[in-house]
Amino acid sequence: MHARAEASVADHLAAVARLAPLIAEQRQHFDRERRLPDAVFRALAEAGLFRLYLPKALGGPEFSPFDFMTIVEAASALDGSVGWLVGNGAGMSRIGGYLPADVVRSWFADPMVFIASATGAVGTAVEVDGGFRVSGRWPFGSGAHHATRFMGLASVKGADGKDGPSLCCYFDRAEVRVHDTWFVSGLRGTGSCDFEVADSFVPASHVHPLIDFQPTQAAVIYRLPALSAFPWTVSVVPLGIARGALDAFIALAGKKPRMGGGGQLRDGELVQAMVGRAEAAVRSARALLVEAMTELMTAVDAGGDRLVEARVLFRVACANAAESAARVVEMIAAAAGTAAIFETGTLERSIRDVQAAIKHIAMTPNSYVLAGRVSLGLPLGTTRF
Repeated sequence: MHARAEASVADHLAAVARLAPLIAEQRQHFDRERRLPDAVFRALAEAGLFRLYLPKALGGPEFSPFDFMTIVEAASALDGSVGWLVGNGAGMSRIGGYLPADVVRSWFADPMVFIASATGAVGTAVEVDGGFRVSGRWPFGSGAHHATRFMGLASVKGADGKDGPSLCCYFDRAEVRVHDTWFVSGLRGTGSCDFEVADSFVPASHVHPLIDFQPTQAAVIYRLPALSAFPWTVSVVPLGIARGALDAFIALAGKKPRMGGGGQLRDGELVQAMVGRAEAAVRSARALLVEAMTELMTAVDAGGDRLVEARVLFRVACANAAESAARVVEMIAAAAGTAAIFETGTLERSIRDVQAAIKHIAMTPNSYVLAGRVSLGLPLGTTRF
């Protein structure tokens, strides 16, 4: 692989901006085909947008979570489905810090590499000589139509029939059957279909534990708890969608006449106040996400109660980002009036996409319960955070 390590955040943001005309030209196909057109996917891959976390030692840029966030937000502002796939695909380049270097180099030698992943179900893994035989079916395989590899979560079956530890198992595309299940309202361009394997042999070098993994790279992004690292890849998307909707409304407000008065929509104080509130909501939700990730990165090495509390705060920040983004889009849609209902416009799509995005378990409002229990001195009652 030729090194992408010298590519900066600015380079990637410029690449996202250059893709805007292509995305606008092809967007009509997103909903109809329920997947990204090949030309759009290819352009995203060629821009390096699916390998943001790939280690520098393996030819990647190894961006920090905050640089990752900035790039994914920009992609999400262009289109929710594009941002969702950039977040998911680039998030999975984090495996460069988990799997053997020669395996990762081989997979990422393909410029079109994209790893679709799903943990919404748990398959079964039976240990055999040299690896595991894995079977299972997983929903929400975002980018499944374009994926070169798939990751499914599976529990090791012990000799006593009981479930053992959970493993992240990586399958070659030839081993996978994709089920066309993605008939949804929002994020339709993500093609997040079910995928299935039946008694597939997975070499031990293509597997790592979900929880007690041993990082092969030193950077903190590879040492974050998996149940925290993954939510970051999708929780930043709604804020990008909200930013895109706000930008679209600002452009509209300079053109659309005011009802019952002279001037444009932007000349009304209620509209001005709404835009101010929207800016405050997006920026404050983003600031809490940054604060929570900063503390999480510090707490990884501290461990103990500090890490537990940091993980809970982080999940609350994810839920808050989702709720804030949804409120902002709703405010914008109300102020835009009929301009928000046409399928050809950014606002109608933003309404559908943000509602689909915030349904993800990574942004569940149940996280507020955990935060409340911590503050009240109660036991958490779960490790799924």
